[in-house]
Amino acid sequence: MSTELIRVAVMGASGRMGREVVKMVLQDEMLTLAAAVSPSAGPIDAGTLVGLQPCGVTVSADLDEALAAANADVLVDFTVPSAAYGNTTIAIAHGVRPVIGTTGLTPEQMNELDELCKEKGIGALIAPNFSIGAILMMRFAAQAAKYMPHVEIIEYHGDQKLDAPSGTSIKTAELISAARQELRQGNPKEEEIIEGARGGYYNGFRIHSVRLPGVFAQQEVVFGGHGQTLKIRHDSYERAGYMPGVSAACKKVMTYTGLIYGFEHLMD
Repeated sequence: MSTELIRVAVMGASGRMGREVVKMVLQDEMLTLAAAVSPSAGPIDAGTLVGLQPCGVTVSADLDEALAAANADVLVDFTVPSAAYGNTTIAIAHGVRPVIGTTGLTPEQMNELDELCKEKGIGALIAPNFSIGAILMMRFAAQAAKYMPHVEIIEYHGDQKLDAPSGTSIKTAELISAARQELRQGNPKEEEIIEGARGGYYNGFRIHSVRLPGVFAQQEVVFGGHGQTLKIRHDSYERAGYMPGVSAACKKVMTYTGLIYGFEHLMD
């Protein structure tokens, strides 16, 4: 990888995650802020926007125009599923490597983005979670599933989260399913008195989504066996905890071609 600074554009720069990304980029000695985009922020200096010294990059309202002028290497996007796909295609068209922290893209969309990246000879990353602790939680859960196949997932988020279950819990479920054969758990005569009481069904086990004010992001994977349980839990307390992973992703995405789904693949 080149020793030159990696030029990063941030989509959704005025959002809660976007501001953390801008702050991280401005403070990372291997990265430099090439563009910051937010349709609602107005023409404000990106450094001022996040409470730092002015950095000379004015927040733009239009992603296409910003990338055309910025000569960026990487686009970081933590917006919403309805916007992420379009933002990603714009980035790829400009030869900019997308690092997407938004969940909700379909497998068909990801396959299409993978092909577009390969045509351009660039990499891309879509990751439900950039927390290194969360990635370790998922890995440990997949290992445990080989020996304790009876499992349920409980994930907790704030009441304003739009998707349920979370992308992290779905990714965890996928990793567990790859490590164990499908096993339909519980009593075969089980009956839900209230619809949904047993949670969402995935490959034989259940995912439960809790949405409450005051909660940030937690997930617990509970395994049951004869006379014992095993609980693997990860708790996130603030958005800054994701930034070491986002920083690593901006650097790693420069080294490969095509789309990778899941930050855990960058930790090997």
